[in-house]
Amino acid sequence: MSNEAMNNPTTTSGDKVTATVESAAQSAEQAVRSSQRVVSQALGQAAEGVDHAGDQASSAINRLATDADRLAHRGMDAVREGTQQLREQTRHAGETTVGYIKDEPVKSVLLAAAIGATLMALVSLVRNSRGSRD
Repeated sequence: MSNEAMNNPTTTSGDKVTATVESAAQSAEQAVRSSQRVVSQALGQAAEGVDHAGDQASSAINRLATDADRLAHRGMDAVREGTQQLREQTRHAGETTVGYIKDEPVKSVLLAAAIGATLMALVSLVRNSRGSRD
């Protein structure tokens, strides 16, 4: 030991403490850097996961929109087809009725009168049944 070290025993102890503190500071700094790397990697992986989930959700939404559009077009086509068939059936029924009236005018008038009388009797019955309830 040197004279100075013998005369001042706290210097060696102080040097040891300083060295220990510096070593602890370096270890803490390394731990912080290591933690930062781990957190950075975890955030990167999380961001990739979110991007991937967003891509999948976007793809699913696009498929749903396409399917909905396709179904809407099918529905409109079915309505158009049904309307066209109804027009044709109405036209055919009208032509058949006109043909029957031309072929059988007397029967047509008698049939129309009978239907009219039946409807009037039904209306009268409905009115009477409502009147008796009140």
